[in-house]
Amino acid sequence: MIILFVLMLFASIATHAQDVIQTKQYPKGDFRYPIDLPPSTAGSFGELRPNHFHSGLDFRTNQRIGFPVHAVYDGYISRVRIQFGGFGKALYITHPNGYTSVYGHINNFTPEVEKYIHDWQYKNQSFEADIAIPAGVFPVKKSDVVAISGNQGASAGPHLHFELRDTVTQETINPQLFGLTIPDEIAPTITALGVYHLNGNPFSDKTPKDFLAVSGANGSYHLLKPQVLNLSGNTGFGISVTDRNSASANKNGIYSIELKLDGVTMYTFSVERFAFDQTHAINAYIDYPAFLTSHRWVQKCFILPGSRITLYPQSINRGIMAFNDDKVHDVEFVVKDVAGNTSTLNLKVQSNTSANNLAPAKPEGTLLRYDRESKFANSKVKVVIPAGNLYDDLDFTYSELPAKPGAFSATHHLHNKLTPIHDSYDIWIKPDISLGDNADKAVIVNAATGAIPSTWENGWVKGSARAFGDYYVKIDTTPPVITPINIRNGANMKALHSIRMRMSDNLSGVKSYAGKIDGKWVLVEWDYKTKVLSYTFDDSIAPGKHLFEFTVTDAKNNASTFKAEFIR
Repeated sequence: MIILFVLMLFASIATHAQDVIQTKQYPKGDFRYPIDLPPSTAGSFGELRPNHFHSGLDFRTNQRIGFPVHAVYDGYISRVRIQFGGFGKALYITHPNGYTSVYGHINNFTPEVEKYIHDWQYKNQSFEADIAIPAGVFPVKKSDVVAISGNQGASAGPHLHFELRDTVTQETINPQLFGLTIPDEIAPTITALGVYHLNGNPFSDKTPKDFLAVSGANGSYHLLKPQVLNLSGNTGFGISVTDRNSASANKNGIYSIELKLDGVTMYTFSVERFAFDQTHAINAYIDYPAFLTSHRWVQKCFILPGSRITLYPQSINRGIMAFNDDKVHDVEFVVKDVAGNTSTLNLKVQSNTSANNLAPAKPEGTLLRYDRESKFANSKVKVVIPAGNLYDDLDFTYSELPAKPGAFSATHHLHNKLTPIHDSYDIWIKPDISLGDNADKAVIVNAATGAIPSTWENGWVKGSARAFGDYYVKIDTTPPVITPINIRNGANMKALHSIRMRMSDNLSGVKSYAGKIDGKWVLVEWDYKTKVLSYTFDDSIAPGKHLFEFTVTDAKNNASTFKAEFIR
């Protein structure tokens, strides 16, 4: 009865057998393409990226900036954002049909919007801006030019990042489901099969597994060998697969995976829509240990119990299969792109009850539960992981290692980096050496990635960590470094259009910076790719002598100031 119910549910969320899997229908006649170029993408919706699923379509712009960006439908500009990384510059348009469109990595806004942002930045004395704009301030009509395409922020090359979001929930939705399709007659390519011998254990870097080569083409794939897999006990499968469309040579992500056992769909994955607070769950979806150790992208077709993301519309037993008889079973992967092009991988499994099943591993450390707050503590270190930050139960291991040069504590080895954290957890370390008057300068350092946000609390240094690894305490009393590029004291700047410099910090990281000319705050922009800070001269700087000041403060309130008189 349970299987029958799940099958009926699965049938209800699919449109037709030849169509893609989706839980609801979306309007296909409302939206236009955001740029007037033949539709071609360098990145697909839901594509696998480090630590996140790609949240939109990356429209190619012929490796150039400067193309007009159009409002895809009537509405109003409801938000603009300026940031050092990320989208760099982004525009949001709210539409009357319940959706919001997003345009990222743009070069510049319309003059009216540029002035609105510029005024906000000066009023709030901040380069980075996230501005909510009331309805009625900037109404737009479908096809209006609202921006110019660019390469701002954390972009690998000129393109337009485009999203369609549910205005109420802010979930991002696959734009191709709205009819903004990309020409595609190419089926996905399957390259490898993963077999995970779970046998009652939580998934971890210690899970026994095999990766098997796959052969085939034109949508039909099979194992190179063996012809029949001999498996026993609880088993999970994974698959390595990519897709291409007909408009570019880029390897993109697939749309859906169905995994069937003897004709019954045991697991479904589809990139229809997801919320941004779910996107780190990509590390539960992929074989995270394999990705970190060999950069192998394996998409696990079984669901970890702590993974909360709306990309799994259906499963039976979370996709885990129990082979406990002597029969030969048919296992089939059905992989589709959003255009419906389909590839299949078929294999046979010979279940062998006489084989020795791997016994559940004996815990070596402290058992931490994925569904509740977990704690570990001794006299020198404390760890508190909020519920929902582990994807599966964890056999947490700890060891104390020798202190590193310049450290004020031992090195605390917290499990290992191969187990992902969904968001963050708290760590306290008690220094082994007195910090004296520098307690407020203490910072916890991850040996692999650097300092984490830290504070001093009642004899402990507390930090917010996003990964397991080796942690210790250091003191940061060194101010940031400011390196001028084109300005020096007494410089003649008449022929130059901007003041340019760089900044860096040795440990805790830059917290804030500010530029002033003649004592008044000026807008200094920070470019993500070049790491150059620049102030562009405007009409407010009259001819004559002026004083430029630039101050940088790190997370431990160490500050540096650069001053130079210049002639304009």
